[in-house]
Amino acid sequence: MQFHPNLPPLTRILLIVLGGTSIIYQVVRFNGWSPPRDPSFLALIPQWALFRPWVYFTATFAEQNVVTLLVAGIALFYGGTYLERAWNSREFGKFVLLVTLAPNFIASLLYVLWFAITRDDDTAWTTIQGSVSLQAAFLVAFKQLVPEHTVTILKGVVKIRVKHFPSIFLVANTLSGFLLGTDTALVLAWLGFLTSWTYLRFYKIQTDLSGTSTGGVKIRGDASETFAFAYFWPDVVQPPIAAFADGIYNALVALHVCTPFSAEDVESSNEQATARGEGGLPSLLSPAGRRGGGGKREEAERRRALALKALDQRLHAATAHRQQPATSAFVNTSSIEAQPPTIELSTDSDSTD
Repeated sequence: MQFHPNLPPLTRILLIVLGGTSIIYQVVRFNGWSPPRDPSFLALIPQWALFRPWVYFTATFAEQNVVTLLVAGIALFYGGTYLERAWNSREFGKFVLLVTLAPNFIASLLYVLWFAITRDDDTAWTTIQGSVSLQAAFLVAFKQLVPEHTVTILKGVVKIRVKHFPSIFLVANTLSGFLLGTDTALVLAWLGFLTSWTYLRFYKIQTDLSGTSTGGVKIRGDASETFAFAYFWPDVVQPPIAAFADGIYNALVALHVCTPFSAEDVESSNEQATARGEGGLPSLLSPAGRRGGGGKREEAERRRALALKALDQRLHAATAHRQQPATSAFVNTSSIEAQPPTIELSTDSDSTD
């Protein structure tokens, strides 16, 4: 694979911001310019954040050590390169701003609230920093764009599908938070995950690749079944998670906070997800975005399996003669029942390999 040094413009800028902010933070820290409990001008300290509002952004790029800086740099290099090319610089910039500002702001409120409850001074002076929320958000975006792509590690010894990375990341940070005391990483990981999923699920405007939408070439959010909240977790725990998530969503709908997806929304988003998968996973280092035919064949087989599963659900729903509107954004099985049991299985990707 040929290396292409021409990074997308915003990714290049963010890498410079990451390196510069982290270096300045360490220089100030080790030269003693910031005495204990002095409000940092780069990292986020809940007690002082409102007096220096820019830290809600800079805290994400102020890494504590070389290891976390390297991890953040790699994540931003590959994740930023892919997402900026997949979306465009403007949409990628909006996404980055949201998943840096919102998690940091909410995290500071949580620590202030915890201080008000416990009266523990150390809680109010907790330093919140690092790109954990940004990393979680990138994994959620990959789950939306290429959920069935398989990442091979150690020359094929370890194989993990992209759709499993968000849950692995959350479990790892949760265990680390309780066992190693990295509570800020725990909080930021979950807030980054929830913020990015909510935005991509309900609000992000995207071009309709499927051609099934009657409302124009732009659609809002992603109502596809594979991007439902429960599908981020293993099959064995999906039913209780779906029941819990649906209860929250139905309450939000009753309060008119959320609008339920229509059957057309779900169908269009399912077609959208299929259209995104048809091209496979573009190379992170190549603007052309090429991949081998073998991987495309594997993804086609997985898509067929998912399509057959959806068809089976529709047939069962038609047999039961149940007609219900789509009211859930977390698991959209009810929306399937409102549609006739038709589905197309494409074999074009196999014939071209």
